Amino acid sequence: MDMEIDPPNPKPEVEIKDYELFKAAESGDASTFKSLSPNQLSKALSLRNEDGRSLLHVAASSSHPEVVKVLSAIDESAIVVNCADEEGWAPLHSAASIGNLEIVEVLLSRGADINMKNNGGRTALHYAASKGWMKIAEILISQGAKINLKDKVGCTPLHRAASTGNSELCELLIEEGAEVDAVDKAGQTPLMNAVICYNKEVALLLIRHGADVDVEDKEGYTVLGRASADFRPILIDAAKAMLEG
Repeated sequence: MDMEIDPPNPKPEVEIKDYELFKAAESGDASTFKSLSPNQLSKALSLRNEDGRSLLHVAASSSHPEVVKVLSAIDESAIVVNCADEEGWAPLHSAASIGNLEIVEVLLSRGADINMKNNGGRTALHYAASKGWMKIAEILISQGAKINLKDKVGCTPLHRAASTGNSELCELLIEEGAEVDAVDKAGQTPLMNAVICYNKEVALLLIRHGADVDVEDKEGYTVLGRASADFRPILIDAAKAMLEG
């Protein structure tokens, strides 16, 4: 006679308070989430903290890829991956801003909206550009990030990269189709941003790529008008070389 085998008991549900889950997401304690049943994990994903952030968002902004992976592995994560906090930030904005490539890749694989804007009108690419995260900028562009989207003050990712002086990232953006003479709401171009921030290498790079040195901003200043006395001759020489070239 065959012996009847009892079915294995489902994993007992361990009661964990909401604030403990947020603490685990912030500290990177993946084991806490691994101990939850699928039902508990699904419920946990709908939780929000006082800033309107989900557990997935907290784990992403705290730079914990292991927790992000555990939370992303369940179907419901596709629903919360684009949930914004009170300032319109989605997990992808945070991951791009802190420079965690692994988390960016996980979020994109779960359907993160690459061109989603936060309340300041900025996309993930704006943050990668302003922070100088080359690898993240590359992957965002390869996955369809729009290069010339403007934020609320009219800045494109190239404006941001020019302001922070990252010539390698500026080069990448230009190669991928960034408008060299894009104008923000103050009438300033990426070249003006580079000149105001005294980013010599970026300014010369932009001029080599045809940036207009004669454009005037809303206050009536040209690029040369915005340049410091010692910077002006360098810009004039570079612009002449372009004209003669």
